[in-house]
Amino acid sequence: MRLSTKGEYASRAMLELSRRHGDGPVHSREISEAQEIPQRFLEQILLLLKRAGYLKSRKGRRGGYILAKPPGMISVAEVIRIMDGPLAPIDCVSVMAHEPCPMERRCGLRWLWKDVRDAVADILEKTTFADLVRKSRPAAGGGRRRP
Repeated sequence: MRLSTKGEYASRAMLELSRRHGDGPVHSREISEAQEIPQRFLEQILLLLKRAGYLKSRKGRRGGYILAKPPGMISVAEVIRIMDGPLAPIDCVSVMAHEPCPMERRCGLRWLWKDVRDAVADILEKTTFADLVRKSRPAAGGGRRRP
């Protein structure tokens, strides 16, 4: 699996929205500034996440984006798959986009790549954005970073 810039930015945007979950809509400019994501690129990413059902948006002065469901119900794997496709390092071991290979039955590397896919998928599927928020909280006494 190779994480694209789009996948990285989508994960960072979702983390920012997860940190602010329950605070109301967050303008894309705030997400862009907090996560150092170029605004134009971020708008495209947010639109993809909205179309996929992970975000809701509201227009107007008090508008912005909010998560469509709680951060504890959104895995990192889901967001990566939306942006970058399957988690498998090669197509012949992909669960979502399997492509047969003429060497599939006799390939000595296939099992290695399957194990890599399984390990990566296991970690990303078990990790929710609520987990990331908990792990990225500042140490006791530290404030919450806001733009």
